[in-house]
Amino acid sequence: MDAEIELDELDRRILNALQADASLTNADLAAAVHASPPTCLRRVKRLTDAGVIEKQVAIVAPHKVGLGLTAIVEITLDNQAAERQTEFEQLVADERAVLQCYRVSPGPDFVLLVQVADMPAYNALVHRLFAAHANVRNVKTFFSVHRSKFDTRIDV
Repeated sequence: MDAEIELDELDRRILNALQADASLTNADLAAAVHASPPTCLRRVKRLTDAGVIEKQVAIVAPHKVGLGLTAIVEITLDNQAAERQTEFEQLVADERAVLQCYRVSPGPDFVLLVQVADMPAYNALVHRLFAAHANVRNVKTFFSVHRSKFDTRIDV
């Protein structure tokens, strides 16, 4: 497990500003957090090198690019040995439609967040990933009918 790094108030302001808008230039970020540009640049590099900032991305609206079906999928394995769980994680890691994968407890072994175009695309994914995998015992899927909240920010 990675060691936590000490965050001061400036680090927190930087992280909050970047979570709201990662496209800020260094000069704009520095102005927003009340720091000099060189200090801000050093801090962002330190936070990135330490893994606090994992990556900077653009968040795309799925329905605007033809990916209008969101599924939350519970997976239960037949054999829950650590190597079998790792094997399942590796299976879904290469699947672009699987946006997130969590080992959970209690209940199912995994919860996946899946984004696909439509029901035929979801059915193809089910057959490709789950039906063909001998260790998958149960698949329970919830389809989103309305997303009332979506955020990527965490409190720092």
